[in-house]
Amino acid sequence: MTVASENLLVKFRNKDTQFGVTRGTVKALASELDVTETQVIHMALSKFAGDVLPAYAPDDGPLTAKQITALRKDAAKHLPKGKTLSRQDLFQ
Repeated sequence: MTVASENLLVKFRNKDTQFGVTRGTVKALASELDVTETQVIHMALSKFAGDVLPAYAPDDGPLTAKQITALRKDAAKHLPKGKTLSRQDLFQ
C-alpha cells in the first residue's frame, strides 16, 4: 500500500485577525486542548469546512410543470376524503 505524503507550509501572522493567527495563539490552543499544534490546525480546518462547504450535493434544480402535475396526482390518491370533522390552526 502506497501512502502519499502531502505537506503544507503554514505561515503564521504577526498578529491575530479574522484571516489568520499567530504561532502563540496556536500554541495556546494546543496547550488548552492538550493536543498537538498540528491537531489544532486540523480541528480548525475541519470546523471551517463544516461551516462553509455544503453538506450535500446540489439538486437538479426546480421541478418541471410535468413533475409537479405528477406529484399532485399521486398526492391526491393519499389524501383523506370526506367532510372535515374538526380543524385546528397553529397560528390564528
